[in-house]
This record gives sequence, C-alpha cells and structure tokens, in this order.
Amino acid sequence: MQMRKTLLALILFALVQHGFAQDIEAPAFTLADGAGEQLTLPRKHDGADIYFFWASWCPYCKALMPHLQSMRIEYGDAVTVYALNVRDDEMPELFMLEHDYDFTLVPEADPVMALYGVQPVPALFVVDGGGMIRFNLYDMVFNDSSEFKAMGHGKKAGRRAPYWAAAIRQAIDKVLEGKEVQ
Repeated sequence: MQMRKTLLALILFALVQHGFAQDIEAPAFTLADGAGEQLTLPRKHDGADIYFFWASWCPYCKALMPHLQSMRIEYGDAVTVYALNVRDDEMPELFMLEHDYDFTLVPEADPVMALYGVQPVPALFVVDGGGMIRFNLYDMVFNDSSEFKAMGHGKKAGRRAPYWAAAIRQAIDKVLEGKEVQ
C-alpha cells in the first residue's frame, strides 16, 4: 500500500513539473479539520473546491488569501476553500481569525503534500465536484522581467496575486458551467 502511494506521488509530481496535472483525478486523503473533525477529500458535489496549500510566513500566500476570501463571498456555497496549512510553526487558526478568513482550515496538512507534488507554497488546485483537478497554480508560467526578478518577495507577491486570482476565477467559472478548463 505504501509503495502504491509513493508511486502515485512520484507520478503526480512528474506530471505537475511538466504541466500536465490538469484533468487528472485528485488523490484522496483524510485529515482533521480545524475543529478536529475528520475531513475526506475529494468529495462529490455540484460545485468546485479550492485546495490551498499555505503557510502564515509565506508572502505569496498572504497576498493571495484576500482574493480567495472574495471568491468565497462571490461564489457562496458553490465554492469551498480548503486552507491546507503546511510547514508552519505558527497557529494557523489565529492567523485566519485575525484576518477574518472563513475557509475550511486543515491545520496539519504536511502528510498530503507529496500526494499533490507540493514543494513551494503557495500551491493551489481547483477540484471539480467529480474529484478531477481542473486547475493547478504551478502550471502558470510567467516571463519575468529583470525588474520583477530584482523585487523583494513581498512586492512580487502583491503583483502576482491578482493574476493568479483571475486565472483561478476563470477555472472556477468553467467548472461551474461544466466546461473543460483550458
């Protein structure tokens, strides 16, 4: 069983690295949510789920989170944001409370990072109601200028987050319309 999980993780990681992770089945996992209840994903439903791997120290995560919160409000019950906290020594519950984020918190998601090929954070996947990955943030490629490369991470994060958010919204819209994500 462990060998099978390791093989699946390696295959998924290879696909993620080569940009082919869209439209593949999301690996299943069960972890405790912020309330200590067991949460099993993916789940079958008529909406879209966002699996957001993040850490409170990550400037890119911090820059993207307000956009994800606005998506939660905009789409209502059709979209659920799962905040999968990883590699964090802080208390993610306090961070989310301080910023008034109403995502479903998974405070200790490190055990599933390999299943999704997560290396740096943020990592984000849009998963449809059938359990298929329809968007992978790692697939976004930018042709960064030397000026952009010279910026600090905080500035880069602030500039990159709106582009990420637009692409995530586009993927969610297509999932909710029942169309293929390009």
